[in-house]
Amino acid sequence: MKTLVGFYILCFLIGQDLPFLAADDVNVINDSTQNLCFANRLSDFLPPPYSNISDNMPCTPLWNTFVLRYSENRDNVMTIIVSALYTTGWVGIGFSKEGRMVGSSAMIGWISKKGHAKIKQYYLQGTERDQVVPDQGELQLQKVPPVVALHGAMIYLAFQVKFAVRVPRRAVILAFSTAYPSKLGRLTKHDDKTTVIVDFSKASGATSIKTTTSTEKTKHGVMAILGWGFLLPVGAILARYLRHKDPLWYYLHIGFQFTGFIFGLAAVILGIQLYNRIQPDIPAHRGIGIFLLVLSTLQVLAFFARPQKETKMRRYWNWYHHWIGRISLFFGAVNIVLGIRMADNGGDGWKIGYGFVLSVTLLAFVVLEIFRIRGTIGSPSSHSPPSFETHPSSSTSV
Repeated sequence: MKTLVGFYILCFLIGQDLPFLAADDVNVINDSTQNLCFANRLSDFLPPPYSNISDNMPCTPLWNTFVLRYSENRDNVMTIIVSALYTTGWVGIGFSKEGRMVGSSAMIGWISKKGHAKIKQYYLQGTERDQVVPDQGELQLQKVPPVVALHGAMIYLAFQVKFAVRVPRRAVILAFSTAYPSKLGRLTKHDDKTTVIVDFSKASGATSIKTTTSTEKTKHGVMAILGWGFLLPVGAILARYLRHKDPLWYYLHIGFQFTGFIFGLAAVILGIQLYNRIQPDIPAHRGIGIFLLVLSTLQVLAFFARPQKETKMRRYWNWYHHWIGRISLFFGAVNIVLGIRMADNGGDGWKIGYGFVLSVTLLAFVVLEIFRIRGTIGSPSSHSPPSFETHPSSSTSV
């Protein structure tokens, strides 16, 4: 009990610096967005060499009003032109191995209040404003100068970059803000952003696989917190502190545990789908998730394989059942913390949400344990199975 309480305190303290998991919605590409590809003839206003090849580039709407054009030569030098509707502020496109904003390199363009066109590379070291470093990054820009141009209501960012290897699918980060960067080039926080997986393998051009990765991340996080962060801990609390309400504690415990297992399983399935889509480098989070799936499956199987109360094996079964449950809850909380830390948005929604769940769970443990020590709840046989044989014992008693 002391170990578990200490761990929840640690998770709560760590959670204070956790970034928001991500909850950006991806807009549906409609006919009006498709028409942006034909709104302007780029060779009329872009300088060479972009004007020489832009009209032959395939045009792919990605998100909101963002449109991507690109071509790639045999030396892996890619010419990229990204455009979007523009009023004020900045627009940008970034690249990262994991599809995360943190650790990415981005090209940001804007038209200043005085009408001057600006374009810079930025390296995103973190989520704070001073961690977005101008004139740095891992993009190998070529000798051809990057260009930003405003034509009608559209802003165009054009640049050439060389990638070390030809990768068929890349995670492309799109973002914009209506607030201007500072005079020193420091970026303001984005108004919205998303990650899109673009298939660059087609010789004829780009075919974007527009994804709802932000929404999928949100669903994955919600399922994980509901399952491993709320339902399963509540089921363990009921098994430990409600034994004096036999057999009510059992029915509540089993109901919460099986419901929590379903939510946890859904989180794993969504996580696998998300991993297959964006291929992030998250070995710890992914490994713990698979480990939890194995442990929770063993718990379900143990429920159906419970020995008779009178057998010697029942004692060892209880030990196994209780400790596997505790280990599962421990690593479930660890993985939720890891998942939030690896998210790339700087908001506070998930920090507050999971911090609240963690605080309520910890408070419940402390208060109920005090009552249990005083003998006002539970019973001397709280670690024993119910008096009737048709009910198996707790699946994750604490």
